[in-house]
Amino acid sequence: MDQPDFRLQLQIALAGADAQARLDGLARLAQSRLGFTETIQLDRALARGVAETVEGFAPVRLAVLSTSTIDHLLPAIRVAGLRYKVRFEVFSGAFGQYRQELLDPASPLLRFQPELILLSLSARQAISGVPIAATAEEVEEALARAIEELRELWGHARGTFKAAVVQQSYLDVSEPLFGSYDRLVPAAPSRLIARLNDLLAQAAAREGVLLLDLAQASARDGIDAWFDIARWLQGKMEIAPHAAPRYGELFARLVGAQRGKSRKCLVLDLDDTIWGGVVGDVGTAGIVLGEGSAQGEAHLALQRYAKMLRDRGVILAVCSKNEQALAEAAFRKHPEMVLRPADIAAFVANWKDKAENLKDIAERLNIGLDSLVFVDDNPVERARVREALPMVAVPELPEDPALYVRCIAQAGYFEAVSFTSDDLRRGEQYATNAAREALHSGSQSVEEFLRGLEMSVVYGAIGPVDLARATQLINKTNQFNTTTRRYSADDIARFAAAPGHITLQFRLADRFGDNGLVSVMILRAADDPGVLDIDTWVMSCRVFGRQLENEAMNIAVEAAHGRGIRVLRAEYIPTERNGVVSGLFEGLGFAAMPRSQPGGASRWILNIAEYVPSPTFIARKAAQP
Repeated sequence: MDQPDFRLQLQIALAGADAQARLDGLARLAQSRLGFTETIQLDRALARGVAETVEGFAPVRLAVLSTSTIDHLLPAIRVAGLRYKVRFEVFSGAFGQYRQELLDPASPLLRFQPELILLSLSARQAISGVPIAATAEEVEEALARAIEELRELWGHARGTFKAAVVQQSYLDVSEPLFGSYDRLVPAAPSRLIARLNDLLAQAAAREGVLLLDLAQASARDGIDAWFDIARWLQGKMEIAPHAAPRYGELFARLVGAQRGKSRKCLVLDLDDTIWGGVVGDVGTAGIVLGEGSAQGEAHLALQRYAKMLRDRGVILAVCSKNEQALAEAAFRKHPEMVLRPADIAAFVANWKDKAENLKDIAERLNIGLDSLVFVDDNPVERARVREALPMVAVPELPEDPALYVRCIAQAGYFEAVSFTSDDLRRGEQYATNAAREALHSGSQSVEEFLRGLEMSVVYGAIGPVDLARATQLINKTNQFNTTTRRYSADDIARFAAAPGHITLQFRLADRFGDNGLVSVMILRAADDPGVLDIDTWVMSCRVFGRQLENEAMNIAVEAAHGRGIRVLRAEYIPTERNGVVSGLFEGLGFAAMPRSQPGGASRWILNIAEYVPSPTFIARKAAQP
């Protein structure tokens, strides 16, 4: 965007009638590809025009602790946060003082009380004491000590501040010492840093620490895209100013994923997108796909990438202007097709407006439109969807299909902070929904459909084996989420271990398959020993309308009653996306508490002695201890 145009757009955004309008306008500008100067200007406009908290943008207190100069990165972090509906309030630690900031009981960090702590550390300190003649064993010992020190700092940060920790991987800014032989010398700087990053990643995975992988980004982009030796010598900037917007985006993307903002579904056009040519004109045999031509291999690469996304838990759908039977035949009959009908959770091929078809896909999958990424080679269709459905992500595909995969991958739509066994099964779980829909359409009533599903729920306390999925569900779920409170694995483990609390996890299966762990409930002990507060209750959108909410409450009431609890209290905190549970507690027999709550929140109370269990078609199976 040209500077005069950008400044004009900033002025227009700041002229909004109220803080909400101004922030929405600035957030729209933040979606553009911004340079360093534009990022600074937008950040200043944000500080000047929107000082107060605005509904729909979550305030997050972030502390950035570093061994290099980071002041130029903070505007980029704040601006990138707007893309994910996050307002970062940032504490910047003193240069090189990260240990003191974390460990000193008089540190100003204690007063700030961060919710997130980002450690941006240089490899120089970690490897400086390793002599070039060190053996492989001595190298491992030195690096293990460095990682152990980090683990202690992570533990202190979480224990003292109850904050989630984000650890930046180490940039390799070293120059070759032996040339290609560096790979064979245990203490060569480049090999040391590579090994240090391997150990760092392993430790972060074990400890539940989020990893901001700058090492991967710099390997992909080239070190010159991130590091400028002149800037380091002049001002100890390890991340160069021109890399600040990219840094902010990668960090905000990670936080967005932690808070459930990542996209869930890749929606693919067909003609000239996943294959070359128009199948309606050339037939299945005539489409360009597969080995032997550059174009055919480019489309094949997109299918392979989509297949890998599906295998890691992303839902795949098709939205095409085509004859349904003809389009499906290509999936079944073309020998080079990587994607098959079983991979596609929703297949829509007709001559209707694609924006309307995307609404239909979201409804079928029971996910929000803001969960969709729509990939189409036609710029007219892309523009139409952007205009009609601005919440749908629409990448601006390059003309060359060889670049399609890179375009999608670099946008980071499907950023993840965990990978669970439930993710591996998600594609299969959505595929079996077609069988459920067939049962539904053939049933004479909802009761007949639910009875025909032959459902069963396995339930129990949240144990170590459930922790990763429970954490993922709490942090990713936005619709059936009564309070949208987000917790780390450590937080949930503490809840599960606390004697006065009750944690519950629910797995729903039916005749068509296992839906996996689909609901979590945390009931916290109140000051009154006879009262429990439903702090958190989440449920996957895949099982809406199956009576699980009723059976889960039956189970929760029984568990509470068994502990001598007389009263359950609950809270509904409305957001843009959780309206589906606005009437949940009233429908389950809770009474509204009269005191008004800020932001439209409501409080509910249930006398357990008066609770009437809801009849359901779900059989129970207690989880094995």
